[in-house]
Amino acid sequence: MASELAGLIRADLAQLTNDANRLAIAPAAAFADPGAGSHYADNAFSFTQVMKQAIAGVDAQDQAAGARVAAVESGKSDDLVGAMLASQQASLSFSMLMQVRNKVMTAVDELIKLPV
Repeated sequence: MASELAGLIRADLAQLTNDANRLAIAPAAAFADPGAGSHYADNAFSFTQVMKQAIAGVDAQDQAAGARVAAVESGKSDDLVGAMLASQQASLSFSMLMQVRNKVMTAVDELIKLPV
């Protein structure tokens, strides 16, 4: 049971790593389809899909914040406070995502160390 669970988690993490690499290349819209590439039933929990949605959300926040900052820098907008708040929110979202990633990796390491 523990080895099956560890195997599923490893497979999900491998898929997340591939998706994160693709995210660096492709726009977040490629991850917006929750049914693409899923090997789970429609009503089943998928850790991979949850993480994909979180990554896409953080990426969207970062792009929106970048657009607001660019608008302020180019003089198209005078909402400096809004741009800075969006930038800080995107930064905090990314930090939270990294903390979740670190906790998941720690949990996977602990699962791998369990005796079978």
